[in-house]
Amino acid sequence: MPEHPPTFHITTWGCQMNEEDSEQMALSMEQMGYERAPNAESADVVLLNTCSVRRKPEEKVYSRLGELRELKQQRPELIVGVCGCMAQVESAGIRRRAPFVDLILGTGNVGALPALIRSARERRAAGGGASVEHAVAALELPARKGAVVTDVPLRSLARRPKLKAFVPIMYGCDKFCTFCIVPNTRGRERSRPADEIVGEAEGLARAGTREVTLLGQTVNSYGKNLADGRVPFARLLERLDAVRGLRRIRFTSPYARDFTDELVETIARLGTVCEHVHLPLQVADDDLLRRMRRGYTVAEYARVLEKLRSSVPGIAVTTDLMLGFPGETDEQFRNTLRFVEEARFDAAFMFAYSMRPGTRAAEMANQVPHEVKIARLRELIELQNGITVARNRALVGAELEVLVEGRSPRDPTRMTGLTRTFKTVNFAADDRHTGKLVAVRLVEAHLTGFTGELAR
Repeated sequence: MPEHPPTFHITTWGCQMNEEDSEQMALSMEQMGYERAPNAESADVVLLNTCSVRRKPEEKVYSRLGELRELKQQRPELIVGVCGCMAQVESAGIRRRAPFVDLILGTGNVGALPALIRSARERRAAGGGASVEHAVAALELPARKGAVVTDVPLRSLARRPKLKAFVPIMYGCDKFCTFCIVPNTRGRERSRPADEIVGEAEGLARAGTREVTLLGQTVNSYGKNLADGRVPFARLLERLDAVRGLRRIRFTSPYARDFTDELVETIARLGTVCEHVHLPLQVADDDLLRRMRRGYTVAEYARVLEKLRSSVPGIAVTTDLMLGFPGETDEQFRNTLRFVEEARFDAAFMFAYSMRPGTRAAEMANQVPHEVKIARLRELIELQNGITVARNRALVGAELEVLVEGRSPRDPTRMTGLTRTFKTVNFAADDRHTGKLVAVRLVEAHLTGFTGELAR
């Protein structure tokens, strides 16, 4: 009987960029002849694509590695790899705490995965076993600021047809915020050529993709260092707006300091660019913003927010908020609460500051006690959740365009999809609507979205 093809399984933590990296890795595995496995227990290769922005995701990775250690004892032929941001900055710790790991793959070397898999297989076949000495690794990051990224495959040629897709347009970051480890995990800022991005979007649209999300650590910084001349982010959006068959364009995450009037006008003018902006704030205190090295003041952020809302009717603005930065006083925390109350964000990703080794903030004095951070976070969450529910309730009765993605995971009797403003709507319909843009009337508001009905 013929042998079954080998299988792989990828577990992903972190941001959309990590999800995109996982998709690239999956395509590489499939091109090597591997098939996807439903879980690690049935896979021949297990890859953990990790996040290092906060401590909790790292703890989850080590916990998962403990489980894989037991699985590896039962199946010594299993190949285990640690990839992504944590692999980039914690390779020595991974080797020490999980010496059975076969390969370590950094964020700048996704294309090296097939070679690492082959090398790990060859070492195992030669009887090398798994040890600190035998783990193979690729951890090189571009050292030069402004290097142009030209080695990203046009995955539209290999991807399975899908309704929505991520398209990376730039990698790395040059902001060097004092709390952030991203420049260490993903390197300096570098952009992909505009022609390549447009070509990928065209291929995706031909294959049935109707919505793309453009990815970058500070996505509106795109194009500053392209060798063939700067291509402003607003100009890239104009080119993508002309792609035949593409119905929606999203992007994440922009940076307040680089949010130009031209970009606001472009969002307002282009029909495919969705009326939603995720604009990280972090805190609403100028002294903390300065010590974070964010490069903008609260007033400057507020001006961008006002321009977006005055220029783009009905736009939804979401944000990131971080409590407990070193030295944060109770009054500074109250400043953030007051701004959140006034700004009325549609939603926010809220978290407590997590010390990251290798960042300037980790060395700062006056670290805020954990219990204080958690108490402040709870108060902030209560405030913002109330605002989110109130803003959602104000939309009840409206008819909004929804891109139908399929059955709701929480209620398979209903279909689900997102509005242009990035709000989830569940409604009664059938599978014939999947992949279509439909008008849905919002009938009930919740914290996480809406219950709706097809508009007749």
